[in-house]
Amino acid sequence: MNLRDFIRTVPDTPRPGILFYDVTPLLADGAAFALAVRQMYEAVLPLAPTKIIAPEARGFLFAAPLAYLLGVGFVPVRKPGKLPCACHTVAYDLEYGSNRLSMHKDALSPEDRVLVVDDVLATGGTFKAMQQLTELCGASVVGGCVLMELDSLGGRAILGDIPLSVLLHV
Repeated sequence: MNLRDFIRTVPDTPRPGILFYDVTPLLADGAAFALAVRQMYEAVLPLAPTKIIAPEARGFLFAAPLAYLLGVGFVPVRKPGKLPCACHTVAYDLEYGSNRLSMHKDALSPEDRVLVVDDVLATGGTFKAMQQLTELCGASVVGGCVLMELDSLGGRAILGDIPLSVLLHV
């Protein structure tokens, strides 16, 4: 099974000139979704994370089952105002704008080995923001895992020496 066959491209979304990679066909196919999560699991198992963090909303879809398989906690990273307790918040740039992300201040401890999970790595802004949130809690990022990397946008460069597992390069 080729996971790429389950990714739909949508031109001019969310604005003209942007090619959006839609993962909903992959999520809708039980076998393809299971294969993607299993491949992510096998790729990150050696990193021995203690927590997984992921941004809403599509990152949650891969991070939660991955955390379950690894037997580790899942920490949601959300837009400001969506979490009920004291939060760290950082701003970041996207391919088509800017945004902010928040995480509970007590979500991670200095002993945590954090895996960052998302559906796509594009410019690296979201990943970098999650790394900053992790560091604000005193924890460290041991790696990242994404379904797809948009190679032409160069997001990997922003990660430095953090190991990144990627299932699909587009």
